[in-house]
Amino acid sequence: MNKKLVAALSGGAALLLALTGCSEDNTKKLDNWAKSFCDPAQAPFKQIQDANAAMQTADSGNTDSKKVQQTDSAAFQKISDAYGQLAKSLDKAGAPPTESGADAQKNAVKELNSLSSGYQDLKKQVDSLDTGDKLKFADGLRNLSNGINKLNAKSEQAFKKLEAGDVGKAMARQKGCQNQGGSNGPSAAPSKSA
Repeated sequence: MNKKLVAALSGGAALLLALTGCSEDNTKKLDNWAKSFCDPAQAPFKQIQDANAAMQTADSGNTDSKKVQQTDSAAFQKISDAYGQLAKSLDKAGAPPTESGADAQKNAVKELNSLSSGYQDLKKQVDSLDTGDKLKFADGLRNLSNGINKLNAKSEQAFKKLEAGDVGKAMARQKGCQNQGGSNGPSAAPSKSA
């Protein structure tokens, strides 16, 4: 019932973790900038991973709708808070020292704040779902999944610009921006359908 939702949420975390890139860079300024964002970003990234994991384990297929609702609501709140923290971290880090760094940073902060607001809206929506009717509840969750997909698609472009070239390479070397879960992390979460 909730597996499409979990897969969509995992995509949001994967989008953020995609900031990591995978090659070497020699610029000290970029490394310092990446460290100033990635170190404080480590906790929100983990918060998103943990919230996704909680939602995935809450719905075993026959879990009580009320329990799923409570778990999803709490997870949406945590994810909203985490995106808000990431926006603040990126804002505080300032623009990466590249030609288009200011625009990329400004757009990414805007999108992170938008994601935070979007997940707050999803929390309100899941809180209002009727848990007394399993079919209606399942339909409501599917509708939420569509909303999550729209949020993720909307922010993808800003992240691509932020992680372009040397900035992405510098971020890849920072522990806080690396996928802490390896192959089990959100970026590798299985895409399951209901």
